Amino acid sequence: MIAVVGGGVAGLAAAYRLQQRGHEVTVFEASDTVGGLAATYETRGDRIEAYYHHLSKSEETIVELAEELGVGDRVEWRLGENAYYVDGVVHPLDTPWEIAAYPHLSVYDKFRLGMLTLEIDVRGGVPSFDTYENLEDFEDVPIKEFLLEHTTQGVYDYFFEPLLDAKFGSRKEDVSAAWLLGRIKFRGERDILRGEILGYFEGGFGVLLDALVDAVGEEHVVTGARVQDIEFDTSVETLTVEHADETDEYAVDDVVVTTMPHLLERWTGYECDIDFQGSVCAVVGMDEPLTDTYWLNIADDAPFGALIEHTNFVPAERYGGEHLLYCASYVQSTDEELWQLDDDGVEELWLEGIEEMFPEFSREQVNWVQVARNPRTAPVYERGYLDMVVPYDLGNEVAEGLYYAGMASKAQYPERSLNGAVVAGYEAADRVVDGR
Repeated sequence: MIAVVGGGVAGLAAAYRLQQRGHEVTVFEASDTVGGLAATYETRGDRIEAYYHHLSKSEETIVELAEELGVGDRVEWRLGENAYYVDGVVHPLDTPWEIAAYPHLSVYDKFRLGMLTLEIDVRGGVPSFDTYENLEDFEDVPIKEFLLEHTTQGVYDYFFEPLLDAKFGSRKEDVSAAWLLGRIKFRGERDILRGEILGYFEGGFGVLLDALVDAVGEEHVVTGARVQDIEFDTSVETLTVEHADETDEYAVDDVVVTTMPHLLERWTGYECDIDFQGSVCAVVGMDEPLTDTYWLNIADDAPFGALIEHTNFVPAERYGGEHLLYCASYVQSTDEELWQLDDDGVEELWLEGIEEMFPEFSREQVNWVQVARNPRTAPVYERGYLDMVVPYDLGNEVAEGLYYAGMASKAQYPERSLNGAVVAGYEAADRVVDGR
């Protein structure tokens, strides 16, 4: 038997790939539901993800998987409008005229920012179209140093620094320029007159999860099954799993681990030096919309890093007419005040923050708030990150038959995504097949 540890998108994709190759697979998921960070809540209509998700046009593998599973026609491409909240004002930043009207950057600042987003290097006055082609060239370049050289002080101060504060907090100075360039490449195509085109499943990402479970077979997906140990000598031998108040030992031929690397270390001793940041994310169900934009970045002081109004992207009618808003913030340590608050405390803090930003907002509009938190939701893409990724095949490092497809794999560099999870699952599964 091949055991897949973790029932998120990577684990289910690995199991699906292995079954397609004719192998017997069992997925062990510690929680009571599959999906990992793509797990969903019920609403008055379609399910909604606990943590905001969408697809960029560059995410082709997950779309191809959806087509294989018969749900490709459920992928919809929609306009995802963006804006920046600065000095109490929401500034839309999608169309050329909106960008031209943005008062916090000079014309030259906007030119240099635009050239970077188009991946054109204009230093020295002669445009170069291949400077940013190889991300590894910028792996050891500090992001601030890069931005000051390739754009302007104004672009850094009034555009990127607030975004970096929201994304990486106290770790922003450690981040590699390769992450930023990778994110620029990762983001999808733009309609020059309207803005960025993003993807979403009609019915939510739960549609893909359901299709994956159906393809793998519910009998091969065991939830509430917490792996305790992986026994190995020169090769993997057994998997110890606790579920339903009892502990069972399974003989295994191969094991694909798709969890965070601290669990891999606990079970096998393999150490990964990648640091992860956590996040707190709330979904707010409301009777009225808060704004008319999808993704609101915030330059002012606020108790959250961003506001993502999902129903300005997907119609509120899909959710029984309710308007759904994500409030989200990263945390670099579980010692931070935000992490220490209970769910009621987070709700109070964040609703106060919305009231301060939008005086016309009334709590009477709020029907419910659901808070999720996870201590490890994203890597800190610091300099030298590529040297720390976990190999897909750990035969040389630990034992034959041990593979890894979690968030510390190369597929999740230089930006994590559900597409990267599918790629990681496939990469590990293919190595299992090649090793047999």
